[in-house]
Amino acid sequence: MRVAIADDVTWRWHNGGMQSAFGSTFLIGRESELATLRETFAAGLPGDTRTVVVAGEAGIGKTRLVAEFVESLPSQAVVAVGQCIDLGPDAPPYAPITGILRALLSTVGIDELIAAAGPSREALSVLLPELEELGGTRQDVRGGVEWVYDSVAVALENLARTAPLVLVAEDLHWSDQATLGLLRYLIRVLEHANILFVLTYRTDDVRRGHPLHAWLPELDRNRRVMRIDLGRFSRAQVRELADVLLGSSLESYDLGVLYDRSDGVPFLVEELVGFDGFENVDCFPSSLRGVLLSRYETLSEPTQRVVRLLAAGGARVEHELLVAVYDGDPEELDRAAREAVAASVIVIDDSAYEFRHALVRDAIHEELLPGERARFHSLYARALEERCDTDDTFATAMSYHWMVAHDLPAAFTASLKAMRHARGSYAYTAAARMGERALELWPQVPDAAELAACTRGELLADVAYILRNAGESDRAIALVEEAIAELAPGDNERLAALLRDKASYLANIGRSGSIDLLREALALLRDQPVSLLRATILGELAARLMLQAYFDEAVEVADAAFVEAEAVGSLPRMSVAANIRGTSLLSNGQISTGLDDLYRAGELGHGDDSARLRYWVNLSDSMNLLGRFDEAITLAEEGLERARLRGVERTKGAILLSNMIGPLFARGEWTRADDLLNRALALESPLGFSAPLQHLKLWSTLWGGDPESAERMLRPWRGQLGIEQQAQVRLAFARVAGEIALENGDVARAWSEVSGLIAPDHRGIPAYDLPLLMVAARVLATVLREGVDLGPEFDAVTADRDLRVLLARYEGWPTHPVFAAVFEAELGGPGRLGTNIDLWRRAVDAVESSNAPAFLRPWTRTRLAESLAAAGGRAEALIEAEHARSAAKEIGVGLILVRIDDLERRAGLHASQVSPVGSVPVLTDRERQVLALVAEGLSNRQIAEQLFISAKTASVHVSAILRKLGAATRTEAAYLAQQQPNGVAVTA
Repeated sequence: MRVAIADDVTWRWHNGGMQSAFGSTFLIGRESELATLRETFAAGLPGDTRTVVVAGEAGIGKTRLVAEFVESLPSQAVVAVGQCIDLGPDAPPYAPITGILRALLSTVGIDELIAAAGPSREALSVLLPELEELGGTRQDVRGGVEWVYDSVAVALENLARTAPLVLVAEDLHWSDQATLGLLRYLIRVLEHANILFVLTYRTDDVRRGHPLHAWLPELDRNRRVMRIDLGRFSRAQVRELADVLLGSSLESYDLGVLYDRSDGVPFLVEELVGFDGFENVDCFPSSLRGVLLSRYETLSEPTQRVVRLLAAGGARVEHELLVAVYDGDPEELDRAAREAVAASVIVIDDSAYEFRHALVRDAIHEELLPGERARFHSLYARALEERCDTDDTFATAMSYHWMVAHDLPAAFTASLKAMRHARGSYAYTAAARMGERALELWPQVPDAAELAACTRGELLADVAYILRNAGESDRAIALVEEAIAELAPGDNERLAALLRDKASYLANIGRSGSIDLLREALALLRDQPVSLLRATILGELAARLMLQAYFDEAVEVADAAFVEAEAVGSLPRMSVAANIRGTSLLSNGQISTGLDDLYRAGELGHGDDSARLRYWVNLSDSMNLLGRFDEAITLAEEGLERARLRGVERTKGAILLSNMIGPLFARGEWTRADDLLNRALALESPLGFSAPLQHLKLWSTLWGGDPESAERMLRPWRGQLGIEQQAQVRLAFARVAGEIALENGDVARAWSEVSGLIAPDHRGIPAYDLPLLMVAARVLATVLREGVDLGPEFDAVTADRDLRVLLARYEGWPTHPVFAAVFEAELGGPGRLGTNIDLWRRAVDAVESSNAPAFLRPWTRTRLAESLAAAGGRAEALIEAEHARSAAKEIGVGLILVRIDDLERRAGLHASQVSPVGSVPVLTDRERQVLALVAEGLSNRQIAEQLFISAKTASVHVSAILRKLGAATRTEAAYLAQQQPNGVAVTA
C-alpha cells in the first residue's frame, strides 16, 4: 500500500511512536464500521466507484476509524488524504481536493499525473500552481470550472486504472461550495473507476444553511454511497477504553462518573483519564472547557504561549510558518514543541504541528487575550502576505487573519486579492464572499478606490458577475442595481453595459424583464457611433425574442445586429446574428433560408469558440426538430467535444447534450440516451441550461414505464419550469406534464396542461406544437370517452375545431404528416373517441417515416390493436399487439408494454368485450359507489356533488373504473358490471 499525505493535510497515525495521538493503539467499539469500510473497498475493486461518508459529532472517532481502515488496506492500494481547513466561513476553495492531488503528485510523480490528466492537464495547474515549477505547462485556462472538474475526474480515473485509489477528504463541515461542487461532480460522474472516496464530517457543525446540509440527502439517494453514522459509546465500551488506557479496571462508581461526564464520547474519555495526574474521578475537571484545557494547563508558561500562538494559526500549522511568526529563540520553540507533544496537546505530522483535536484548539484560542489575538493574527497575516507574492492560494487565509486582527485596510486589500484568486480558480462562491467582504469594508477604508484600483460601482459590477457564476443571480441583480444607482449621469455606455448584465441575470433565473432592459440599453446608445457593445446588445435582444417565439421581430433585430457587427468588423458577432436570424426564419417555416443562415453562421464563427458553440447548439437543435436525427447527433457530438475542451460542459455543453439525447430517444437508442441523460443531469447545470434535460428525464421516466415516479419528479421541477422560460421549454413541458397527468388518471389536469395550444396568446413553434397537438388530441378523446366535466366554459366541438385549425397551419413542416396522422387517429371514430381502425392503420404507415420518433411505432400498433379488439377483431388485435410488444421491447418503452399487457389480458378474458363467468373485477368501496352513479347517467360533477368529493377526484375514480373493467366508455362500464353474476368484488 502506498500512502500519500500532503503537506497541508491532517493525519494521525496510531502506530509506534504516535500512540499519544489517540491515547490507545486498539480500535474499540467500531468493529462493524471497520468491516463495512473494508467490504465497500472490496466491492469496488472490479471497477465500481464507491463512496463512504463517515459522520459523527466532535470527538466521536471518525479520523481514528479511517486511519485504522487505511492501515488494513492491501499493499496495491494508493491512499491520498486531503483535509478542509478551519477558517470559519473563509474556507480556502478546494482545500481537500488540492491536498489529495498534491499527495498523489508526491506518490506517482509529475509525469504520470500530467499524463493521466490528458488534454485538459493545463487545468490542473489551477489547483496545483507548483506544476509549472515541477515541469508542467500552464496555459491560460479560460475554460471555466467545468474544465477544472473534468481534468480532475480524468486524472483520477486514469490513475485508478493501474492501482485502486482510496481518496480521503476529512472535515467537510469546514468545506466551501467549490469543494463540495467538485466532490459532487467526481462522485456522480466517476461511476466505473477503481476508486473509493471516504468523506468525514462533524454532524454537530452542519446546520440548516450549511452548504453540506443540502448535499447530504442527495448522497443518501445515491446507490453507490454508503453512510456510517458513529454513535456514542455504551457504558461497556467506555469501560473497555478506560481499562486499555489505564491498564487496570475502574471501580463501578468511577466508571459511572466517567460515563456520565464523557457522555460516551471517546475523545472525552481519553482526555478525562489519559492526562498526567489522573488518580480517580475526583480529579476530573468540572466543565467541558476544563476537560479540553486539562492537558494545556499542565504545560509551562513559555510552552503555553507557543501553543496559544499555534492556536491562532489554526488546527494545523506548518513548522516554517510557525518559525516565521515566532519571535523567540528557535531552540526555545523546539523545547516548547517537545513539551506540548509529550503532553499530547499537539502531535507532529511530517513538517507540521497539529492539535490532537479541533475542540482543543478552539478552547485554547478562546484563551487568547485581546492584545494577543490581534498581535498573533497580524503575525500570521504578514507571513502569509510574503507567500502570496508567489502563490495567491494563501490570500483567503490572509484575509481571515487580518479580519480577526481588526486591521481593516489590510483586510480590504487581502479580500480583493483573495477574490481575484478564487475567481481565477472558478471558486465563485468563495470569490463572491471575499468580494462582498471588500464591499462591506469599503466605507471603513479611507483610500478604498486607490487600493482597489477601481470605483465602488465597478467593484459592485464585478462581484455581481461573480455571484451570477456562483448561482446567486438574485443577489447579482441586487448588486448590479446598486452599481447602476452609483453611475454618474450621462455615462450611457456604462449604463447600457450594466443593463445588459442585469438582463442576463434575470434570464438565468427565468424572470421576466430581459427584453425590456435590452431595449432600454439600445435606446441609450441610439445616437452613439457604431460599436461592438451595441452589436452585442442587438444580438442578445434578437436571441431573447427568438427564445420567446417572437420570430418576425427577432429576424428584424438580428438583421440590425448583423449590420452593426459588420460595421465594426466583428465576425463572431456577425455569426451570432446570422445564427439567430436563421433559427428564427426556420422556426417561422422558412426552412431553406433559415438553414442557409445557420450554415453561414458556422463559417463566420470559425476561430471563435463562443460563436461556434452557438452554431452547433442551434443547428443540431434545428436538425432534430426537422426530424433529421442522424445529422442532429453528429452536430451535437462535434459541439460537445468543443464545449468540453472550452470548459463549458455545464452550460453550452448541457444544451448540446440535450440536443444529442433527444434524437437518440427518437432513433430508439433508449439505453444510450438514458446513460447520457443521467450524466448530463449530474453536471447540475444552471436552470436556463438544465430545463431541457429535466424535460427529457420526465419524458423518459414516463415512457420508460414509471408514471408515478415521473409525477413525483415533476413536483419539485414544475415550479422552475413553469416560470418565465423559453417558449420551446414551456411547450415541451406542457406536453410531458399533460402525458404524466393523463397516465396518472387526472384527465382534467392533463387538459389544463395542453390546452394552452389554443389560448389566444399562444405563440406557436411548428416542431413543438405538432407533438403537443398529438397529445392534446389524445387527452380530448379521453375527456369525451370518460365524460370528464371541464366546466361550463369548455366546449368539445370548439376545442376540436381549434386544434385542427392549428394543425393545418403547420402543413408544410417536414414532420407534419407523422403527427397529423396520429392526431387524426386519436380523435377518429364515432364520438371522436379514437376507435377508427382505418385511421390507425394510416397512422401505423405514417410513423414508418425516418423522421418519426421511434416510440410512435409500437404506440400506433398498440392503439390499432385496441381498436381492433373493441370492434371484435380479437385475433388480428393480438397479432398487432405482438408486433407492438416486439418493437416496444427493442427500444425499451415500458409504458407501452404495460398497456399491451393490459390489452392482451382484456382480449383474452373478454370475447366481444364481455367478462366470462367467474372473472370478478376488484373495485374499492368508493369506486362501487361511483360506478352506481355512472350507471344512473350522472356526470363527474354530479357524482362529486352526490358523494361530497371534488370533480377532479370523481374523474380519477371513473378512469380507474374504466381501466379495471376494461371498458372503453362509461356506458360500457355500467353494462359490464351488470353482467357479473355477483357484481364486482370489493377491496379495502
